[in-house]
Amino acid sequence: MTSLRSVRLPAEGPSTSGPEPEDGGPATALPGTELLAALLADTEDDDDPVTHVHRLPVRESRTAPWPGWVAAPLRERLAERGVLAPFSHQVAAAELAHAGEHVVVATGTASGKSLAYQLPALTALAEDPRACVLYLAPTKALARDQLASVAALADPSVRPAAYDGDTPGEEREWVRRHSRWIVTNPDMLHRGILPAHQKWSSTLRRVAYVVVDECHAYRGVFGSHVGHVLRRLRRICRRYGAEPVFVLASATVADPAAAASRLVGAPVAAVTEDGSPRPGATFALWEPPLTEKTGEHGAPLRRSAAADAAGLLADLVEQGARTLAFVRSRRSAESVAEQARALLRSRGRGDLVRKVESYRGGYLPEERRELERALSTGDLLGVATTNALELGIDIAGLDAVVLAGYPGTLASMWQQAGRAGRAQRESLVVFVARDDPLDHYLAHHPQAVFGRPVEATVTDPANPYVLGPQLCCAAAELPLRADELADFGGEVAEAQVAELVAEGLLRARPTGWYWAGRGRPDVDIRGSGEAPVSIIEGATGRLLGTVDGDASHATVHTGALYVHRGESYVVDEFDVEDSCAVVHPESPEWTTVARDLVDLSIVSIDRTRTLGAVTAHTGVVDVTNQVVAYQRRRLGTGEVLAEFPLDLPARQLRTRAVWLTLDERAVARADVDDAALPGSLHAAEHASIGILPLLATCDRWDLGGISTALHPDTGAATIVVYDGHPGGAGFAERGYAVLRDWLQATRATVASCECESGCPSCVQSPKCGNGNDPLDKAGAVRVLDVVLDELSSAPELTAEEAEVTRRPTPALFGTSAPAASAITGTSAVSGSGPSGTSAAAGRGTSVPAGPGPAGPAEAEPGAALREADPDDLVF
Repeated sequence: MTSLRSVRLPAEGPSTSGPEPEDGGPATALPGTELLAALLADTEDDDDPVTHVHRLPVRESRTAPWPGWVAAPLRERLAERGVLAPFSHQVAAAELAHAGEHVVVATGTASGKSLAYQLPALTALAEDPRACVLYLAPTKALARDQLASVAALADPSVRPAAYDGDTPGEEREWVRRHSRWIVTNPDMLHRGILPAHQKWSSTLRRVAYVVVDECHAYRGVFGSHVGHVLRRLRRICRRYGAEPVFVLASATVADPAAAASRLVGAPVAAVTEDGSPRPGATFALWEPPLTEKTGEHGAPLRRSAAADAAGLLADLVEQGARTLAFVRSRRSAESVAEQARALLRSRGRGDLVRKVESYRGGYLPEERRELERALSTGDLLGVATTNALELGIDIAGLDAVVLAGYPGTLASMWQQAGRAGRAQRESLVVFVARDDPLDHYLAHHPQAVFGRPVEATVTDPANPYVLGPQLCCAAAELPLRADELADFGGEVAEAQVAELVAEGLLRARPTGWYWAGRGRPDVDIRGSGEAPVSIIEGATGRLLGTVDGDASHATVHTGALYVHRGESYVVDEFDVEDSCAVVHPESPEWTTVARDLVDLSIVSIDRTRTLGAVTAHTGVVDVTNQVVAYQRRRLGTGEVLAEFPLDLPARQLRTRAVWLTLDERAVARADVDDAALPGSLHAAEHASIGILPLLATCDRWDLGGISTALHPDTGAATIVVYDGHPGGAGFAERGYAVLRDWLQATRATVASCECESGCPSCVQSPKCGNGNDPLDKAGAVRVLDVVLDELSSAPELTAEEAEVTRRPTPALFGTSAPAASAITGTSAVSGSGPSGTSAAAGRGTSVPAGPGPAGPAEAEPGAALREADPDDLVF
């Protein structure tokens, strides 16, 4: 636990703050700029952790007249809730939807996107007493919040109701028969509604609107599955005579029209001009300093982002500022809140301890509602929270937001930052960088936060590991006709259907393709294929939960620390064959990180860019991954305490990758000799994996990589970054499309880090299977300089060349297990599996490196699910 400083108001503080209360309570909150000055009041210039301060200007509201088709009763109910005139973007989106056009409204946090779909949808329900609306939300909290909002506005005949995993069985029949505004989620749509469409026929033939809220949350493999679920919904509705209009709400994302169109499978118009008012804000980038503590190979460690966030939370509460501190996990939410309370106690402010709480998934609904109420009313001043409070929930009146680490996307970063802002009072946002390449880059390159559009939402509906199972689901619901395949990908879907027929999963008949399997297809839209692993408490036999099979080797191996609903357990035994992990409760002062080895071979090349002495490729690869050990690391510092071997079977992944090859001229120009080349490539690979999430909506745990001085399949020095999901998720191809921006940011991150020879902020990876050895930071900069020099003289990609979603060759994938390597029969030993191992110079020799049998592996398939907070999602 680290106290940043004991913050008090400056002796001659600004008069706007008001005097400190006589009763010793919290001071009146200062405006954002003055709040930041107060936080730094006792800090020496040399110790100042703030790397940049940005001022977000005030934005005045722009309203528009009510559309003529909005009935007086609805306007009156809105007026009672304080909505006297709609904002311009609300009217623009509502008009498009009312005219029958699919539309996505992509504007800032708290901009009132809900009204954009409520106006046309509630109007349709008032005009047609049989019409109904399906509303889809990615989280339980958002679904319940929107249910309450609609209930307050709708006519009593609408009877809005939830239909999700929490809906009691006896209520589900009532919802199906009587509700005209059904709040559900993609999981229930996929498992509960579409397979039983005959029971839902009276509802589905009356669907006027489908609302897809916070649609930017649907990305990667999960987003690709959701895209097909929505296509299946459109297909079923069409069979019953309905053509619903889709209205999507999104955070600000790059090219929202294209992203929404890819999700829905039909053209979608975008409304992006935000007409809502925004108070001014002070946005500070904050990087904790390096400490005297060291990690692997003596690399310096920074003070943890969680410790600084706890200190800031305590400081802001002491200033009377209503504050949210966003953290990356449930355990961190509990820890940051407790550290903040301990700091307040140590300062003699026991009166404020009860005003600090945590908020995360796993709490009972009534507990969460009470916390939300207490924060809104001011009974709570400080809350450490997971992303459970990021999406949509109406929490108003906040003075400050602390972001403990980059939340994964700029869209999420702005969503979280947008929670601050009390009326027109200036707020404070502080981004606290973790010891991570991407966080370090953002802390030192403010233009990447404030001067560029947010990421593109990457999905790949053509992924055969998604497309094949989804076509099976569609055929099980209704026989697939040839004219319907265009919605599922056209030629790609046709090829996939032919393969499914050959495998005996579909049966061709004159009237279409029929599902030939037993029962219904069992497709997990949040997983990637392997059976889930059950987590059993050994002493009681109680089932605690499950983890995705693809992530199980890295998360519930013997000796792993497993966290469930805020409680920590240690795995006693992991039975791979029975898909079961036995655990006991324990709260150690350490966490665990899996080590694996990666072996990668190239199966096929899709696209190639020749850049002089450097060549860039995308294509299909086979990755063999084996978890071989795990480390215990001290909580808070990351210090390695011990490493233990594991004996787990290897697993194969066929996926998509982007890779660079450097011929002898490029290596010579980089001025790295045979001894330095493996470490230089390895360091560049680690850093590039850490930075790619800046440009594609993914987490570094979604990615893997290898690096080798001589790859058997390329015959050259090679760096590979691959998607850690079967069939690919579009992330690697996004890297190919934005190669120059990606590698420029990577080079800047490595070069600007103040460490001498590499640390977790630049080239060390938390997932490296060979213990971050070898790494050559200086050599990585020279290698990247050569690649960027070649890129600078290369022509830009055309729009077609840069397209992220491509048409794969289904025969390379299929719906069954991947085939063996199709090119050389030999594998590169190196890499960073979903981190990279660096092979030593010379064919056939290698330095073990990371998650995967051949190199520092950075992640394994499905590993991104480790970052999700399961109870914040809807099942």
